[in-house]
Amino acid sequence: MKNIFRSILLIARPAAGKSEIIAYLKSVPLEERIRRFHIGQMDEIDDFPMLWTWFEEDALLKKMGYPPIHTDEDGYFKKPYFWDLLIERIGLEYNKRMRDVPHYEDAYTTVIEFSRGSEHGGYRSAFAHLSQTIIQQMAVLYIDVSWEDSLRKNRRRFNPEKPDSILEHGLPDEKLERLYKETDWQEVCKTDKKYLPVQGLQVPYIIFDNHDDVTSQPGEGLANRLEEKLNDLWEYKLSRSNSY
Repeated sequence: MKNIFRSILLIARPAAGKSEIIAYLKSVPLEERIRRFHIGQMDEIDDFPMLWTWFEEDALLKKMGYPPIHTDEDGYFKKPYFWDLLIERIGLEYNKRMRDVPHYEDAYTTVIEFSRGSEHGGYRSAFAHLSQTIIQQMAVLYIDVSWEDSLRKNRRRFNPEKPDSILEHGLPDEKLERLYKETDWQEVCKTDKKYLPVQGLQVPYIIFDNHDDVTSQPGEGLANRLEEKLNDLWEYKLSRSNSY
């Protein structure tokens, strides 16, 4: 299992195709997945379920006659540092895996998924709160879509009967625009085409162009592009001066 990524940070605007990529990779048999994509047994840490739990708790508190803890009357976080708290929670969850699962790092690729817009600190703030344990072994796969595509796909996937679903959750247009229209990704990655500076380390990254929405109908188009990008990312990882 030495031929696998230890952790992949999968980031993008909402509805860019992150969850579809994860679903596709999970459908590939393990031996083929390692050979083609350098992805071992898959474990996921996504901040959306954590975030949604806060919304549910606030709704229950209001039902009980108490003030909500995390959100205001419009459904936005009361404090901007709650976004960074979610990243700290990701690190905590990762450490629990390391503690509780035998040979976790040798067998598993941990896929860490989140989105960040400039309005709530952007990727720069999120990266500052990642744990060193994660940073030292991670690689970044950024899914590139336009704001317009993010908006369109967010509308399309939303199922009001399952707002807590990973694949079917969505945001009202005005919230999506406020939180995610502007991002700092271009600023974060502008200094190097292969490596991101994160807490003093050089983290390999690659951009997966999804402007043609290859993730909506998973097939050979998605498989071939993902194989190409992850193999390039693997080469960047092997060449990186910071040892895994």
